[in-house]
Amino acid sequence: MVMFLLLVNCTLGNAQSKDNGGRKQLFDYNWKFLLGDEALARSNDFNDSGWRSLDLPHDWSIEGKINPNNPTGGGGGYFPAGTGWYRKTFNSPSEWKGKKVSIYFEGVYMNSEVFINGKSLGVYPYGYSSFSYDLTPYLNFGKENVIAVRVDNSQQMNSRWYSGSGIYRHVWLNITGTVHIEHWGVSISTPAVSSKKATVLVKTKVKNETASAQSVVVKTLLWTKSSKNVGDGQMKVELPANSDKEITQTIQVSAPKLWTPETPHLYQAQIQVVKDKKVLDGTKTNFGIRSLKFTTEHGFQLNGKTVKINGGCVHHDNGCLGAAAFDRAEERKVELLKAGGFNAVRTSHNPPSEAFLDACDRLGLLVMDESFDCWKTGKNTNDYAKYFGLWWKKDLQSMILRDRNHPSIVMWSIGNEIVERGKPEAVETAKMLLQEVKKIDTTRPVTSAVVNLGKWENLDPLINVHDVAGYNYNLHTAPEDHKRVPSRIIVQTESYPKDAFANWKLVQENNYVIGDFVWTAMDYLGESGIGRWYYSGDTPGEHWENNFFPWHGAYCGDIDLTGWRKPISHYRSMLYNDNEKLYMAVREPAPEPLEIKETWWSVYPTWESWTWPGFEGRTVKVEVYSKYPKVRLYLNEKLIGEQATTREQQFKATFQVPYAAGLIKAVGVEDNKETGSAILETAGEAAKIKLTADRKEILANGQDLSYITVGLTDKEGTVQPNATNRLHFKIEGPGVIAGVDNADLKDFEQYVGNTRKAWKGKALVVIKSKHEAGDIKLTVTSPDLPAQILTIKTVEQE
Repeated sequence: MVMFLLLVNCTLGNAQSKDNGGRKQLFDYNWKFLLGDEALARSNDFNDSGWRSLDLPHDWSIEGKINPNNPTGGGGGYFPAGTGWYRKTFNSPSEWKGKKVSIYFEGVYMNSEVFINGKSLGVYPYGYSSFSYDLTPYLNFGKENVIAVRVDNSQQMNSRWYSGSGIYRHVWLNITGTVHIEHWGVSISTPAVSSKKATVLVKTKVKNETASAQSVVVKTLLWTKSSKNVGDGQMKVELPANSDKEITQTIQVSAPKLWTPETPHLYQAQIQVVKDKKVLDGTKTNFGIRSLKFTTEHGFQLNGKTVKINGGCVHHDNGCLGAAAFDRAEERKVELLKAGGFNAVRTSHNPPSEAFLDACDRLGLLVMDESFDCWKTGKNTNDYAKYFGLWWKKDLQSMILRDRNHPSIVMWSIGNEIVERGKPEAVETAKMLLQEVKKIDTTRPVTSAVVNLGKWENLDPLINVHDVAGYNYNLHTAPEDHKRVPSRIIVQTESYPKDAFANWKLVQENNYVIGDFVWTAMDYLGESGIGRWYYSGDTPGEHWENNFFPWHGAYCGDIDLTGWRKPISHYRSMLYNDNEKLYMAVREPAPEPLEIKETWWSVYPTWESWTWPGFEGRTVKVEVYSKYPKVRLYLNEKLIGEQATTREQQFKATFQVPYAAGLIKAVGVEDNKETGSAILETAGEAAKIKLTADRKEILANGQDLSYITVGLTDKEGTVQPNATNRLHFKIEGPGVIAGVDNADLKDFEQYVGNTRKAWKGKALVVIKSKHEAGDIKLTVTSPDLPAQILTIKTVEQE
């Protein structure tokens, strides 16, 4: 028996939580920005009065125009890149004297150089790593100080997907005493977990940055969400001058509430460094109690129960917001993945934002946290391979130290489709990376995504280095591979959307196959044209073979850029889950004599529509996905036919129907009784605008968001799926339009603006709050349609 026994870790606090007594202060507001290069901008006396004022997070690429001549190319979605500068003037109060002050960047894309009062603190190449600098020696206490950040994303191409440009994640100031808990210095795990009792292991690294020895007490309190104390411990620590020490405390928790995707219970560890009854420093760290175990016999077990992974790969962008990692955008992404039936996500191919991981912890989504897209050999001229040799260790440490306390993370991935994978040097690199991960965290397995290269067995030496074997598009070899390497635990790290059933079947029938991650769970910007379909006569081929502009993104997702679930999403969810039993959609009829052609990552274009003018009397194909034994299809109350929809039919039926306007209805049949139905109705002309907000009340913090779906309906309220009306958005009150979208990846209008055409009868507008409470009024107009108004309330943060 091969077994990988892993036990719990925990979460970092929410990125927008309140300061711990001023220890951690949000530093996002009132920056100045210049798109361009200005060498003198590092200096304090530089005049930035003509620069644009903005708040972070910020992505300047999404604000620009998509153009086939932009150097990011199809990989970067043809968005602009370049170089930009950020400056922020701030006071450092006299009370900070004698304290340690550092600045923490969650992510800057890319090649950032940070200056404080004209002094360079360093350059950080990798755009997805979090990093910090000590400001203490350079601050002017009681006076103004200037932070300046140069961001160089001009060296293109450096990514195979949309990266965004700028300080796109949060920035914080950390202020501590000279005796303090080290940044990322808390590690929480549970080496023993049962429903009756859990052992919580808290490791805390305490730093003494004074010239004398210090005697302190480290106190740890464990709390539930409802502020109930469930355990505590304290330990006396002697710290020599200018030293650090990691101390370990073991605390027992009775009747723990275990973390699972269905019940994502969180606890909080409050840790204080105390001297003479005075608190010198304190932090709060969220964590979850759960155990992990990986075996060939039982697959992946969470808290002793086998869980089959229904996963999706996700890039870091937020559609029309670009790479900007607003907390609400990251949270909504997790909500959409959960609603789409996924129980796991792979962060392709880089560490995500803290807000994303916090949301996975809070809402219950398993995570494969991934570090790199390449190692020593690059895929693009200016990608991470340029920096790997000097930076891999620091970047890998950054990911593991920052993320190790998230209960949602169940696997680390050290790479994706490594170019040199067939060479012995790749095996040595994998060992080196894996050993570095294990120095910090031994509670989770390490994998990476391996894709075929000639003969699959030739990759065994590389695959066998990992704790879990990551297969890209190769799960069909798992049964043979199991005979060859019986100890191998396999997860499919990427799969084609159209292979949903075959992969589900392999996962269900083989315990050593722990799950599947489809490429992808969500559409994304860049990697232009992957997942596209096209008409005969159009340029054929895959996304890497030609320039397919105006395609500027990937249409291979289960969920589109507006958050709409495509039919494939309902089908995949039905395979893995029991909360949905019947769904119907229509395969787009080709305009004869043209045919619709598919590509590797596409599924046939299928829509929730029974509105096909011009196709009257012609045969269209209606697809019904069903967990009932049989389904019946009715058109205008006339029975079209009945088909079985068991596992043997892959839970799917296709009916050939002569198109006629009206109402088409699919009905589930069980014990010869009709139960459950799905309906599509022919829509009349677009007559009304319908606005639906995901949240009608948001925080007046300059960062909260409301996503408003715009639907064009006929006078009866049925969405007109062929409507392409021009929509205009006007906003009044304490808010701004952060982005507009319609999910059409061939529509290259700007994503930041106040107008968009509808696509398939729908569009999306995202509103961002300002810093004042009040009512935001959104007015949406379209020629020949009545205007529609929606009010969003913004309230002060408690």
